[in-house]
Amino acid sequence: MAGFDDATPAYRPETLAVRAGQERSQFGEHAEALYLTSSFVFKSAALAAKRFSGEEEGNVYSRFTNPTVTMFEERLAALEGAEDCVATASGMSAIMALVLAHLKSGDHIVASSGLFGATVQLFSNILARTGIATTFVPQTDPTAWEAAIRPETKLFFLETPSNPLTEIADISALTAAAHARGILVAVDNCFCTPILQRPLELGADLVVHSATKFLDGQGRVLGGAVCGPKRLTEEVFKYLRTAGPTLSAFNAWVLLKGLETLKIRVEAQSANALQLARWLEAHPKVARVFYPGLPSHPQYELAQKQQKGGGAIVSFEVQGAREQAWQVVDHCRLLSITANLGDTKTTITHPASTTHGRIPPEARAAAGIGEGLLRIAVGLEAVEDLQADLARGLSLI
Repeated sequence: MAGFDDATPAYRPETLAVRAGQERSQFGEHAEALYLTSSFVFKSAALAAKRFSGEEEGNVYSRFTNPTVTMFEERLAALEGAEDCVATASGMSAIMALVLAHLKSGDHIVASSGLFGATVQLFSNILARTGIATTFVPQTDPTAWEAAIRPETKLFFLETPSNPLTEIADISALTAAAHARGILVAVDNCFCTPILQRPLELGADLVVHSATKFLDGQGRVLGGAVCGPKRLTEEVFKYLRTAGPTLSAFNAWVLLKGLETLKIRVEAQSANALQLARWLEAHPKVARVFYPGLPSHPQYELAQKQQKGGGAIVSFEVQGAREQAWQVVDHCRLLSITANLGDTKTTITHPASTTHGRIPPEARAAAGIGEGLLRIAVGLEAVEDLQADLARGLSLI
């Protein structure tokens, strides 16, 4: 790990978030350097040949090697407890890279029916065209995952907590079932981040991130990443080198700074979310609240065991349907009406008409995403101000 002596003790997450991965140049800069260059110059033809062949490690071309991107990869790997990390241009490109690096035409995926809408579209439409089939099963039913396994099944893909209903998958149980049949397990850890959950420690093979969300934390740039053992990430790197879904150096630099405050932000946002969820659960115009930190959540006990906090995502159903839900959204003056999440600014969206709008109505219904459902990604504002903003629209139902 760059910047650390092998003799030093294991560092805690808040230290890793600030110090891991940094490589200083000959100038000795204290902050991470931003390397805005498309290519790198070699001292000789022989050195160029060695770099291109991989005989010697080093920077070649920023499509697949850049010092700033490498620093971000090493820092995130340290936080996830992973041997290696490959950064990509976005969370969706990270998922695509992971799948195409390890699967081929004729292979099969078992995935949660409660995945993010764009992930469902990727698996159902784009990957299906390549001959990679997907069976969607309930996130919380391990027997359904096992029943869906085929001889050609190569991957379990789960997102826990799920978007937007915060359903919790039992990572250890699913991993045991998959590994007994030689199946890889990949976990989208976007909602929890390594601060609240470390899937690799629970047996998962790979962890995927939309770095756009909490890892940045301020809604500034796009990014993605795949973390895991090098024997698996090196296949992702090969795909990245050729296909080019590359994280830009500038975005990597922004994400590095985002990671420095990750623990502080995620823990504070999680505490705010719990307070807001309790308030919503007691509100007469709210039919149901979905939040892993509430005892009413169906997987509350599992969340307590598997996560270090409930996270910052709170979803709830209003009394009514789309008209009433939109009324709450339209009367917000403080909450940002946007589908992004993980920001220091609280956001609100209506999943059925935004993040999951491209999914057929019957599939949305099967996933439990009704017309009265709203999703809030809680930020760092005073919770009392968030409550007052929501109360305005709720009072009109």
